[in-house]
Amino acid sequence: MSLPAKYNPQNHEDVIYQQWEDAGAFNPDTSTGTETFTVILPPPNATGTLHLGHAMYVVQDIMVRHARMSGKKTLWLPGTDHAAIATQNRVEKDLAKRTPPLTRYDLGREKFVQQVEEFVEQSRDTIRHQLRTMGFSLDWSRETFTLDAPRQAAVTEMFIRMYHDGLIYRGNRIVNWCPRCQSTLADDEVEYREEITKFYYFKYGPVVIGTARPETKFLDKTIVVHPDDPRYTTLHNTTLTVEWMNGPVQAQVIADATADKDFGSGAMTITPAHSKEDFALAQKYHLPIVQIIDEAGNFTEAAGTFAGQSASASRQTIVDMLASKGLVDHIDDHYTHNLSVCYRCGTAIQPLLSDQWFVHVDQPLPAQHQFAGKTLKQVACEVVNNGSIQIIPDRFTSTYFHWMDSLHNWCISRQLWYGHRIPAWYKDGAITVQVDSPGQGWKQDSDVLDTWFSSGMWTFSTLGWPRQTEDLTTFHPTQVLETGYDILFFWVARMILMTTYALGEIPFEKVYLHGLVRDKLGRKMSKSLGNGIDPLDMSAKYGTDALRMALIAGTTPGNDAKLYEEKIASYRNFITKIWNVGRYILANTNLVGTGLSLSDQWILSRLNRLVMNVNHDFETYQYSLAAERTYDFLWHELADWYVEIKKFEPNPGLLQQVLEVILKVLHPFVPFVTEVLWQEFKPGSMLITAAWPIADAAQIDPVVEQQFVAVQDSVIQLRNLRNQYNISYQTVLSVYSQQLPDSATKTMIEQLAKVSITDQLPIGQLTHLTNSRFDFGVELSVVIDVVAERQRLQKEIIALEKNLASFEAKLNNPDFLAHAPNDLIENTKKLRDEKLTVLAENKSNLSLLPAALQPPK
Repeated sequence: MSLPAKYNPQNHEDVIYQQWEDAGAFNPDTSTGTETFTVILPPPNATGTLHLGHAMYVVQDIMVRHARMSGKKTLWLPGTDHAAIATQNRVEKDLAKRTPPLTRYDLGREKFVQQVEEFVEQSRDTIRHQLRTMGFSLDWSRETFTLDAPRQAAVTEMFIRMYHDGLIYRGNRIVNWCPRCQSTLADDEVEYREEITKFYYFKYGPVVIGTARPETKFLDKTIVVHPDDPRYTTLHNTTLTVEWMNGPVQAQVIADATADKDFGSGAMTITPAHSKEDFALAQKYHLPIVQIIDEAGNFTEAAGTFAGQSASASRQTIVDMLASKGLVDHIDDHYTHNLSVCYRCGTAIQPLLSDQWFVHVDQPLPAQHQFAGKTLKQVACEVVNNGSIQIIPDRFTSTYFHWMDSLHNWCISRQLWYGHRIPAWYKDGAITVQVDSPGQGWKQDSDVLDTWFSSGMWTFSTLGWPRQTEDLTTFHPTQVLETGYDILFFWVARMILMTTYALGEIPFEKVYLHGLVRDKLGRKMSKSLGNGIDPLDMSAKYGTDALRMALIAGTTPGNDAKLYEEKIASYRNFITKIWNVGRYILANTNLVGTGLSLSDQWILSRLNRLVMNVNHDFETYQYSLAAERTYDFLWHELADWYVEIKKFEPNPGLLQQVLEVILKVLHPFVPFVTEVLWQEFKPGSMLITAAWPIADAAQIDPVVEQQFVAVQDSVIQLRNLRNQYNISYQTVLSVYSQQLPDSATKTMIEQLAKVSITDQLPIGQLTHLTNSRFDFGVELSVVIDVVAERQRLQKEIIALEKNLASFEAKLNNPDFLAHAPNDLIENTKKLRDEKLTVLAENKSNLSLLPAALQPPK
């Protein structure tokens, strides 16, 4: 046998992965299967390296490896996302660090984009290496990129089709503007950060208005009150002269139900160019809309003497000016406010009026479309509602519908240089949408498309759309989209919108959502906490298989999971156990078998039950449960019991049969160590393409399992007895049984428990160990001083009870509970529980001692 005594992952992982690639094992074209199984890799951003969220791709690899071994024509298609905002920001930061510092404007658009592309290609190389390191069985021959030439053609075609179908339009609307990124953001790209700030109440003619942003109020000339608010009935539809920031203004009063009569004074003024709600009111009542703050966050000429100054920095000056006019009513210094910030850089969002491109989610689809007459939003709800798409876990389905119900028209233009250039051309006020320039004098739109527009097409653009390719016909719709629940709205919903429009079919049948990876204490991993884990560092230290098991164990759909180094290290021990079991079986193939014993029937029953249960777990997307079952079988049934029994009751043929099946079941979870063992076991073949085992229900025998459980229970009781009374394993215990077990079972118990079973009744008092099948008696007085042991246990019991009384007194003391630190209280409870456990064990040990040997009172 060529296998070393110790498994070193670094000696095998790269070699094995290269063997898989060279053999075309990841390519579905080599499969003869007729049923397909397709997963499109959620593309990591081309901005650097993978993190723990990407390591959760292990869930997809488990799905894919199982499907491939099950004979399906399996495609797992890799790719990366150009991630326009994040990537451009990263390169701009790198340019700023140069000597002298540079901006994109110093380079110009063409040279800047070239710099970004060079950075992206380096990042993609890094990501490819990292994905390979994790053992992900991706079909690299089909690798894609959201900004490569085929995807650019697809995105442009999609934009043009949607435009001509009336689903994309250009309009002047309030958008979410990031002054730092100098670009718009979609509504769901805006995050909210709670802060304590000031809320200002100003006197505006006969009313008091409230605002957290006084700097936006320069041109407020409209007071809005609720029609049913009796305080302002006489003001309805009047015009008033009001002293304001730059002098007196003519203010009109409008009665509209938008006003909240229970908030503040019940009256408000509106800022149409810097609030979506105010913009809607201005359109409704045909009010002027004037921009006060520009894209850089500075005041426009409309702000008078403040023009050109930073709006946010001028806030206090504006308040002081109003105070000098006696217009400050009061200020709330402790107002809790949800500040809108950019999801990328954390900069406060500025609502601005801007000409942008939008996807119209409430526009009915044209007559020739499969879903004619329905809107994009309605179709996206319908395919989930009718079960065409299933979201796992189901609780996120209601979340999906809630988000879809509140979905507004999607702003898809971004003021960036890197990304999919919008195929719109302008000349003398005219607009045309097409691939190439219409001719001389036409200027292309300088904006690019929102990254989510191209990634929303990911399941079908990667397969060749708009061409009707063989891949598109064969592999679409895909079977599963597996991703984090945190991008359900960013990405998943958009994929459904885009795919149902472009193809008239769903993008995937299932959406499997995993949770976030957190630290040992359940905290989110972050640089500030210093609790982050680099998956590649862990892979190098403990091996990829150990990391994969740590990631999947305890991970259930939609729930956050904990990962920490000790957990990964513990699964390295499991990989070592797999290696040792495999080596032992492969090293002992020349033993002579003894026929099918109880242990053989038991392991066959347990093995087939394992395969049956794991198959069910895969069908129901319970991958953690499948991994845990397999772990328990290999370690606690195969290694702890069956392999030990076969050392004195050989059956090498069955050992190899069990090894073949368990390597297959383990392979999706720990592909490297199982592949190394397989190739030693079956030279010339590969485990990655071996057939998945089929459970033989006829070999599942509950009676045999129950009989063997009784054997296990007797052995465990006998071992515990030794441990309780410190009886050396060098001492063979004499065990009495009125009715001897059959010869094979007798030998099995004797060997495993290091005892000798006899039907000769001893003279002394017996301690009985019983279960459903056996009643064994042990004469303890032969091997220990029973009187001394009883006295020792009684003494320990008294001391433990005294300690426990002290702990209970503390924990029942209201003063201790009210003033002691939480960690001290928890530690006291922990010590109390530990003492209770020891007390119960000592009382149990005392009860096992022969009563006849108790010392006189």
